[in-house]
Amino acid sequence: VRSVRCDLVCLVDRSPGTLEITTKNIYFFSDQQEDKRAQTWYAQDFKVPLHQLREIHSRRFNMSRTALEIFLIDQTNYFLHFESKKVVSKVNSTILSLRPQNLNKVGIRKPAKLLQSSSLTQKWVRREISNFDYLIQLNTISGRSYNDLNQYPVFPWVLRDYTSDTLDLSDPSVYRELSRPMGIQNTELEPAVRERYEEVDDPTIGKFHYGSHYSNAAGVMHYLIRVEPFTSLHVELQGGKFDYADRQFFSIPSSWMTIFRGGSDVKELIPEFYYFPEFLKNLNGYDLGTLQSGERMRVDDVILPKWASSPEDFITKHREALESDYVSEHLHQWIDLVFGYKQVGPDAVKALNVFNYYSYEDNVNLESITNSKERRQVEAMINNFGQTPTQLFTEPHPQRFSQDSARKTLSRAYASALTGRKGSQSLFDNLGSLKAHSIDIATGSDPHLCEPVVFVGTPTLQAKSLLISGNPEQMVTITKSGLINTHSWLPISTSKTRPFTFQFDPNSHFDRSRWHFVGGPFAHDVSMSPHLFVLSPNGKSLVSGGHWDNSFRVISCEKGKVVSRVTYHTDVVTCMALDSSGSGDHIITGSRDTTCAIWGFANNELSQQPLQTLYGHESEVMCVAISTELDMAVSGGRDGTCLVHTVRSGRHTHTLLPRRDSVGTCCCEVQQVAISNYGRVLLYTQEPTHRTAANRAPLLPCLHLYNINGTLLAEKEVSVQLSHLLIEDKVIITGNVKGNLTFRNLFSLKQQCSQNLVEPVRCIFVILDHQSKVCTHVLVGLSNGKLIVVSSKELSSAK
Repeated sequence: VRSVRCDLVCLVDRSPGTLEITTKNIYFFSDQQEDKRAQTWYAQDFKVPLHQLREIHSRRFNMSRTALEIFLIDQTNYFLHFESKKVVSKVNSTILSLRPQNLNKVGIRKPAKLLQSSSLTQKWVRREISNFDYLIQLNTISGRSYNDLNQYPVFPWVLRDYTSDTLDLSDPSVYRELSRPMGIQNTELEPAVRERYEEVDDPTIGKFHYGSHYSNAAGVMHYLIRVEPFTSLHVELQGGKFDYADRQFFSIPSSWMTIFRGGSDVKELIPEFYYFPEFLKNLNGYDLGTLQSGERMRVDDVILPKWASSPEDFITKHREALESDYVSEHLHQWIDLVFGYKQVGPDAVKALNVFNYYSYEDNVNLESITNSKERRQVEAMINNFGQTPTQLFTEPHPQRFSQDSARKTLSRAYASALTGRKGSQSLFDNLGSLKAHSIDIATGSDPHLCEPVVFVGTPTLQAKSLLISGNPEQMVTITKSGLINTHSWLPISTSKTRPFTFQFDPNSHFDRSRWHFVGGPFAHDVSMSPHLFVLSPNGKSLVSGGHWDNSFRVISCEKGKVVSRVTYHTDVVTCMALDSSGSGDHIITGSRDTTCAIWGFANNELSQQPLQTLYGHESEVMCVAISTELDMAVSGGRDGTCLVHTVRSGRHTHTLLPRRDSVGTCCCEVQQVAISNYGRVLLYTQEPTHRTAANRAPLLPCLHLYNINGTLLAEKEVSVQLSHLLIEDKVIITGNVKGNLTFRNLFSLKQQCSQNLVEPVRCIFVILDHQSKVCTHVLVGLSNGKLIVVSSKELSSAK
């Protein structure tokens, strides 16, 4: 369809090549792939199916709007630089003309218009998205990219206390002044900064308050020096060696004091300070030299504040600070400086927030510079000084609601849901006032057949908000015998007794000839559990495992008939899970044959061959989880190991060994696993069914929390065996064999509240509002055939 020359931009380098667009795929062919001697790590060909496209954004490159950044459903992205704006427009038009089915067709609008149409600011103000998520979105829309070090995402310093033994986030004095640029955090520096602006009037670079910028390529490499490929880029920048140790990033307290005391450094932070503890560790053992000042110590891991016991602890507390009430109340002032009305013009001058002339987009037009030498000089200045983000706001940014105001607003909105207004309140905001409502699933068929409810689920995708349409959606339940019921459900109600609407499956009220069962017999020794079933995102299909013939099957929820059957594993399929992120179009299966497989699951259809087969276990796979957004597939085995693979390539990244005795022998089974959107992996282990060491003390069941790179963050023993667990937002929900439904903090594993449901819990499911994505109800299936709907008492009273 179209073939054009372009550069693939990778951090500070460019790989020239050819972009080819066909009716089904987009290809990039690097010139360096043809010349093996010129190949580098970033000179990679790629192929992108059109249906994988999610977004296309206009991008600057060296201050010219001559680039596009392509974002895929699986979170992969590519930054392409073209010859001119005209070529960019043609490429974008060509892709849009092919109508990729998953592409958000926003076009290449101006960033400010794109932000305005997204309603992101309103969501942030109403506390529907976190501070971190909002800043990431602002960076992306304004053109900041992980693919271009000169336009790397910029995040604020939010704290100023890096010396105290403890950190009190309720104390305003521990926070940085967010209304002031980094160069004047120390008010004593103001006169000198003002004087510099008045005295300096260079005809080439104009007036400025600061000779450096808060974000540039050298600054990013400074922070990420311990992590490849940034280590190699830093060494290359320094002429083949590390910079002097005293000039490296060796201490967080020292970095803050260097800026606070004044000088040329006015750097803000990068997002990694809020989620990536490994960049603070010298895991590769680089010889970074010895400090010449002070105690002349060797530079190794980054020195942390006294209040942080480890890099992981620092990241956790730093993220809590970013999401604190104080920062939420003042973050709009920092946004005004970096993305808003104080970025340029008289307001920037008044705020002491003016940087080098060439750091502003409107001051540079490389296409108008015909002299190649002059053009290279301007490009060098752009790359040296840094680039100010594209301006997104020309008026003061609105302030975020306080938590109390947000709760009241959302509560009023939810109470008026039946009149068609939007909004919902999170159950997790009211864990101290939960109420359980009971539904007897077995009543409709035979009151004496009170068999356990082993699975419950509702659609996770909805074309229209239920709160607007008022149309009920289905709720699927499965009992121990494999009986499938499809009930009607709404998370709202006009009733004063129940904050939801529920109607039984009409088939459950008639004779057995009308009942629908999971098709095909199960293996005789398979225990019926929620891990054997997956409900499609639209709720129309059910996938089941555990069958005697080693197959897993797709069943129509409406008709109860088997639509398709896949036999790939050589033993019984023991567990499966739906992609916990994105559109839910992947499934992972685990088997007694010790393997796992990743399958496509789009439009209620399973791929007939796996996308990846994962190996490494030495015994039965007992649990699996998958997140395409995090590119993670996690599996737990009876052998006590937990393996982590990538989804896209099927590559094994690391093995988690939660419990080993003194000689390294396995002493547990990994029975459940869950992945959170925050990059946490939660394992549940318990003693093997058949213990081999009679002289060993019994092991209590235990929860183990790891980060995305396999570092153990926390462990918590529990006194009673768990039957099911899941993670939603920042909350872990567990159910045990004594009927306790427990809510725990994701980051600390500390219990927040618990409900005693009397009967053993068999399965748990979280209901999310389709618009705001907050939890409104928790569904719990019990061993006595009852379904418990847990909601907030405040929500009930709102009705």
